[in-house]
Amino acid sequence: MAMGDAARKPVSALLPIWLLCVLVCSSSAQPYIGVNYGEVADNLPPPDATARLLKSTSISKVRLYGVDAGLIRALAGSGISVVIGVANGDIPFLAADPAAASRWIAANVLPFVPATTISAVAVGNEVLESGDASLAAALLPAMQNLRAAAVAAGGAAAGVRFSTVNTMGVMAQSEPPSSGAFHPDVAPQLQGILGFLSRTGAPFMINPYPWFAYQSDPRPDTLAFCLFQPNAGRFDAGSRIRYTNMFDAQLDAVKAAMTRAGYGGVDVVVAETGWPTRGDAGEPGATPENARAYVSGLVAHLRSGAGTPLMPGKAVETYLFALYDEDLKPGPASERAFGLYHTDLSAAYDAGLTAGAAAGSPSAGAGGAAKASGGWCVARDGASDADLQADLDYACAQVGVDCGAIQPGGACFEPNTVRAHAAYAMNQLYQAAGRNPWNCDFRASATLTSNNPSYGACVYTGGGQ
Repeated sequence: MAMGDAARKPVSALLPIWLLCVLVCSSSAQPYIGVNYGEVADNLPPPDATARLLKSTSISKVRLYGVDAGLIRALAGSGISVVIGVANGDIPFLAADPAAASRWIAANVLPFVPATTISAVAVGNEVLESGDASLAAALLPAMQNLRAAAVAAGGAAAGVRFSTVNTMGVMAQSEPPSSGAFHPDVAPQLQGILGFLSRTGAPFMINPYPWFAYQSDPRPDTLAFCLFQPNAGRFDAGSRIRYTNMFDAQLDAVKAAMTRAGYGGVDVVVAETGWPTRGDAGEPGATPENARAYVSGLVAHLRSGAGTPLMPGKAVETYLFALYDEDLKPGPASERAFGLYHTDLSAAYDAGLTAGAAAGSPSAGAGGAAKASGGWCVARDGASDADLQADLDYACAQVGVDCGAIQPGGACFEPNTVRAHAAYAMNQLYQAAGRNPWNCDFRASATLTSNNPSYGACVYTGGGQ
């Protein structure tokens, strides 16, 4: 995992729609949800066991940091695609010698395809942020030589895309998102790389980590922004967009930088993102509850198909970090605690990734038994007017939520109280987001009911499913 140093500047603008899962979620794997498989550990399950675990989830893609022949073969015929990696140390040789690139393709791609789908090769990891100018200069020639070798090999290899993985450290400016710009130190190399990606149809791969943004600004409202929880949002005066989650804001900052460079049409792929379940004393927010909130919120956001404000209407291909904890990783405790699953194959928390689970659905386990879905979502007794006002404002700002009935003259305007209006808005969001228990939480200020709250001409959408 990669984004932990001081060069990683947080994006302070955040973006829209947290749990708007308006699509019907199928029981098959989701084409935009992937996972990173790190191997800095001495207790990993056998490849066959990992393959079985992956096939039991809605994960459809795996990113390796190298080439693990055992796992690649175990995924043959599974429909799960694989991104393999080129070690940073191999880049100079691959850049200097086309024959070396051909040998690399022959050894690391051809033995596995087409039985296993290798969708992409990540040439190096965080090369441009390494501080090694000679390595950075060799990156694009290595990518070019490898692609030429793959095309020459033909067959399934010819369709493999070649890119490289970057952190948010390549950004000189990311706040607000509309001001996004690449750092002058790496902009020349990125210009050539983006041109290559554009010509070959490969994506720009980036590692946005709201977790690190929260570490730089550990306030409650920042945590809500990062965890896809109700919040007031942050307004980008340049684009006139109000962002309500950090993930979208970070991605849109990258998209703005790419557009400034002249390559706004290149697709963006999230190569890593995640949240740790534990950390050191100086790492606020590293808890299982926050990890679950971030990953389940992100999964729900992806499944909504909303995209980001600058990339609307399409889920961004996203690789969650990481499949397992890596017990041998150096650094703070959080570095060893990003796993979605323990190495005994049990879930670290329920992020709604089980095959057939709805967007971000928390089944019984991580947080106890889930309440039954259906019915209506209303304000909980004891919730304060301040909390309900915040929830009201948040719900009415979301796409797909119509609060016209609680405007003056509307059928539900009376009684003109915060509690009554909040209940109507909460229910509207609950119904639009998929009628799942976790869509009726609002930080414990809402609750599900089987009693129809409609009255007179005021009709609450809902009822039995």
